[in-house]
Amino acid sequence: MNLCTDQYALMLAAPGQLVSVSHVSADPVSSPMAAATAGLHLNHGGAEQIYLLSPDLVLAHPWSDPTALAMLRRLGLRVVQVPGVDSLPDIPARLAEVGALLGREEAAQTLIRRFETDLAALTAADLGPRAVLYGPNGYTTGEGALAHEVLTRAGFRNVAAEIGRSDTGQIALELLVMAAPDLIVRAETFPGASRAEEILHHPALMALIAAGTGHEDSPDWACGTPRIIAALRDLVDARQAMEAAP
Repeated sequence: MNLCTDQYALMLAAPGQLVSVSHVSADPVSSPMAAATAGLHLNHGGAEQIYLLSPDLVLAHPWSDPTALAMLRRLGLRVVQVPGVDSLPDIPARLAEVGALLGREEAAQTLIRRFETDLAALTAADLGPRAVLYGPNGYTTGEGALAHEVLTRAGFRNVAAEIGRSDTGQIALELLVMAAPDLIVRAETFPGASRAEEILHHPALMALIAAGTGHEDSPDWACGTPRIIAALRDLVDARQAMEAAP
């Protein structure tokens, strides 16, 4: 019933074990595992909808609707709220936790070993170019956030941290232009129109991107799962291409 919890369940569940996931998990813009939701019931987090599916276990998030969770518990369903991921070391712990809940400990350990091996191979020895994540309304992530850890693991200095942003916050476009990052990781936009996303198409930002500093993020950044390795690998490739350029 939650995008982030669903990702772990989709990775670890045995064939036929998973009954339903959030409708957001089927959206390829938001979910890196949208294709894996084919054939599953899509729910909108409502207690009635989930109860009628007769699950043995409901995996929720600490931010899931407390009213819906309370109702499901009153109806006799087992509900477990799986914590979110705040740092890369949280990912193996979350795999182990969800694996145990699903009785899929061996599958979880396989993913943990693969994640830790890939992470070690992609960790940069030092920091070089300057990068920033930039999303709707100018939101970014500074020191203390998972995305900051991914940037620095790839060998980038985080412009948001240099400016003084911690965790999440906003950077005015004028300040971003003056900061002149070497790489802008721009949030992918959704279909349709949104005033919050208009800044991502501003001529000043587009000029920076046209100058060769643009890089669009992907659903692999979502939630903090082993799929973050793909985002990290993309950043490492981008850094190596920048350093190899004349």
